[in-house]
Amino acid sequence: MSTTSAERTACGWVDENAAALSRWTSEIWHKGETAWREYESAAWYVERLRAEGFEVEEGSGGMPTAFAAEWRNGDGPVIASYAEYDGVPGNCQAAATVRRPREGLTEYAGGHTDPHSALGMSAFGGVLAAKAAMEREGLKGTLKFFGEPAEKVRGSKPIHAARGYYDGLDAMISFHPCYMLPLCNTVNWDTHCGAAYAMVYRFICDEPETWLKRAEGQPIPQAHSAVRAPGANDALFAMYNSGKALRDSMLPHMGGWSISEAILTAGQATADNLPARIAEIQYIIRVPTVEMAEQATMMLDRFAAAAAQLTHCRYERIWVSKSRPGLANHVMADLVYKKLEAVGAPRWGEKAKAIAREIQANLGLEPMTEPFLPDCERLMPPEEAERILRRDLPPSQVNYTSDDYTEMCWHAPTARLYIARPMLSAPAGYAYPDWVMNALGGIPETIDPMTVCAAKTIALSILELMQNDERRLAAKREFEERTGGGIGGSQWLAPLCDYDPPVNLRWPEYVETRRGREWWMPTAGY
Repeated sequence: MSTTSAERTACGWVDENAAALSRWTSEIWHKGETAWREYESAAWYVERLRAEGFEVEEGSGGMPTAFAAEWRNGDGPVIASYAEYDGVPGNCQAAATVRRPREGLTEYAGGHTDPHSALGMSAFGGVLAAKAAMEREGLKGTLKFFGEPAEKVRGSKPIHAARGYYDGLDAMISFHPCYMLPLCNTVNWDTHCGAAYAMVYRFICDEPETWLKRAEGQPIPQAHSAVRAPGANDALFAMYNSGKALRDSMLPHMGGWSISEAILTAGQATADNLPARIAEIQYIIRVPTVEMAEQATMMLDRFAAAAAQLTHCRYERIWVSKSRPGLANHVMADLVYKKLEAVGAPRWGEKAKAIAREIQANLGLEPMTEPFLPDCERLMPPEEAERILRRDLPPSQVNYTSDDYTEMCWHAPTARLYIARPMLSAPAGYAYPDWVMNALGGIPETIDPMTVCAAKTIALSILELMQNDERRLAAKREFEERTGGGIGGSQWLAPLCDYDPPVNLRWPEYVETRRGREWWMPTAGY
């Protein structure tokens, strides 16, 4: 597997600490915290990083659940990776072979889908393994490790980028569990993720009493019978339907383009004959280019203005994310894939297979001798994955799908690594329910093989970048060529973020009540 003393030390560290990585992954997974509210998860990383000798800035970039950590071992290259740890509302699943929420919660609470719990721990394990090797072998250099909240709304990385946190890096390694084929046990080649804009439109009905002139002699409106201003809920409803028209007319159903929405806040909790004073709807636009995102935003702005005028409201647009499309780096992709080849694809043992068969049986399926997709244990060369991916894309489309690691690509040579998460084979015509993937991401026997494989690959890649000046400088030269001179070059895209972190919006979260700890929708009665 490994050929140098440093590589053997790093892989040995992962093997020796595999049980701890498994335990830590499970701990983050069970927290199930969601975007901008990952308080316990971020605190866990900060405490652990400090225990490992890192200097840590908490709340980096003005984001309470972000951090920036650094460990120096003398002058040398600066290599970085990062953790994500946000889950998704409405995906609370137990680490079990049947569908059920985690104890004390409902299915509407947060849960890990990708899972970011293992994403973060894989990168953390890789960085710690590289650190152990650097200490033992006396390798000079700096490791940086970022805590990136709210990836599901592409939240933190545009802010970190705009505020200079990625400047001065020699390389960045981005990891994500496989989320679609053929991007499984491979590295992105040319087609990286696209641009994305996310925003919240807030409708406010400031003076509902001025919508109609009050009748003569009526000092107060007849509250339960008088006409009333449509108000914020009607504005939101008009905006929601207009947005659907945009989606159907502006974005054809191909090429990975999408506009998705979520209703955040309603400003009235009764059915009285009073207008809602405030309502909020969030949109995220995932498209290949910034120009397309700008066009879609322009149309949403028009819809918001019309909805507000119609309903006696005003509106505000609050930015959540403005992120750039990704930038390829073949030197980095080749370097990381060679380390993945040295480590080998993950392997699932009999305990994991028995769990997978139990899930199949509980779903009424015939358990399979080999329940996992063959792709899970097969390497896919980056150029071959690229060829398969592009079969269904128009030649003019450079970027595809969505993730905000793309921000890092414009500040340092970046590789995007994918390792197989546990995915089950299915009988012809059958689709597994979503809870199955979520559960497999939380069961140690099924998720640990991915974490170990990814941690070793990241560690070996970091060590190669630390020691191989020729390859590291070649990656930098390619970065400079693609950006027309590096940061600030003629083809470089500057950060788009011109807004403050949107942490004060009414994001779903866990709350403490007299009934105990609950999801923001009360547990009692569900």
